[in-house]
Amino acid sequence: MENNNLKNFKYKGVIHIHSLNSDGSGDIEGISKAAKKAGLSWIIVTDHNYFDTQEGIYNDVYVIKGEEISPKNENHYIALNINNKIEPNENPQIYIDEVRKQNGFGFAVHPDEFKERNNKYPPINWNKNFTPDGIEIWNWFSCWGDKLNSKNIFTLAFSYLFKHRLISKAPQKSLQWWDELNSKKQAIIPAIGGVDAHALKVKKYFLPFIIFPYKSMFKTINNVITLKEPLSDDFKIAKEQIINAIKNGNNTIINRHILNVIPNIEISNSLKTAHCGEILNLDKKTYLKVNVNKKALIKVILNGRELYKCVAKKCDLLLTQIGKYRVEIHINNKGFAYSNPIIVI
Repeated sequence: MENNNLKNFKYKGVIHIHSLNSDGSGDIEGISKAAKKAGLSWIIVTDHNYFDTQEGIYNDVYVIKGEEISPKNENHYIALNINNKIEPNENPQIYIDEVRKQNGFGFAVHPDEFKERNNKYPPINWNKNFTPDGIEIWNWFSCWGDKLNSKNIFTLAFSYLFKHRLISKAPQKSLQWWDELNSKKQAIIPAIGGVDAHALKVKKYFLPFIIFPYKSMFKTINNVITLKEPLSDDFKIAKEQIINAIKNGNNTIINRHILNVIPNIEISNSLKTAHCGEILNLDKKTYLKVNVNKKALIKVILNGRELYKCVAKKCDLLLTQIGKYRVEIHINNKGFAYSNPIIVI
């Protein structure tokens, strides 16, 4: 846990994890141990078309279950805060509506995979005629799969041995779609980052081995939630805190492999301070503040358009316009952090 100040508490977690119950290799005990070693406070396990995971506190990590509703060829949807398993359907609107009927919410995942890949794995995209509740704007395994080159043994070895070089930044198409959806609604359309962890076992060689173990994946794309109160020791209450934070967009997406710090992103006026997913009024003392503690390219996006950028460790920008503000932070030409919007009215 990182306490930003007396009123705000920040917790790192990972969304989009697969276990033995679908196409992953680990059980909940082992996955939670990996999460603990990776410095996480919470994780959300989202097996394909499966919803019988036993939630709880394992190894001091809050383990929450969701479901990745997974039709065969496209439109995978992570459903959170549901009560019962939801079957996939060729028409995604059917399960989007069913998630809402159960008082849940969902995210279109890996919506913009490359259609032309240099490997045998077909892309699984999202049909943008259907509007989800939120978007997974950055998926580690998906981005790696887009760049995986299996044409020969040398390109294949490079893809595995130097895997982090294949992960550059959140896909621009996903960011543009996210901004478009946010421009159409007054409320925030939230975004998450996903690792899509499987810890795949490879058995066809002399000695079996695991590709991308859970612990190493958990040190890549994290969601950092900001809370007004510490996470409760009671699992039921803590789950509600985490789920509500994700639903409201109270999270910033970071790639810890690039930099293992939590950037501070906030907007303050003369009366209050707002963080991701929150609202405040514009006055003559409204400032957007960013602190990275490392020289970085800081971009301020207002209503989907770049308003300001600088190369610095911190940013202190006077705001004069209403709208939805979000921040991107890039280090050495790689994406490091993407905040959910803060609304200024």
